[in-house]
Amino acid sequence: MPNLHNLLPGEEICPGCGTLFPTSEGPTHAYIGASAGCWAVFGEVVAREYSDFRYGAIHQLTVDTYAVQHPGEPSRRARQSVALHLISLYLQLERGYGPERARDALKRAADSGKDYAWLDSPARIGELSILDVYKAKTPEEHSQLVEEWARSVWKSWSLHRDTIQEWANM
Repeated sequence: MPNLHNLLPGEEICPGCGTLFPTSEGPTHAYIGASAGCWAVFGEVVAREYSDFRYGAIHQLTVDTYAVQHPGEPSRRARQSVALHLISLYLQLERGYGPERARDALKRAADSGKDYAWLDSPARIGELSILDVYKAKTPEEHSQLVEEWARSVWKSWSLHRDTIQEWANM
């Protein structure tokens, strides 16, 4: 994580991923805890994934990973978001679900009406960030980086694995 004392004017650290971004006055998400600069980069990556079919298979993993790397503050919407995206990561990375099957399971979990508990987030959530994915030059490199990023973020959340597995089994 960058040292706060070494920040240059016009730079900020994203509160979710800890990555340094140019300071931005742009929009952020209502309950995902990302800086405006990080949120803008995520938007660019998602636009790339939507604009080229070669990225389609990795999109669910991108969204899930970003959401749980930026858990935000405890609130009903943030709790639900983190829980559902952690369930999806668990299903994809540990049970081998494909993106469509993971989306279906995520929808069932969302429709269940369950009020998921807030999980305390790890001190550092993953070694990579959306900025690493953004720098990919090819669809293959992009997919590889998303996979590495997702595994790194999932490993960070492993202290809650039993709870997440229980939620996925409901």
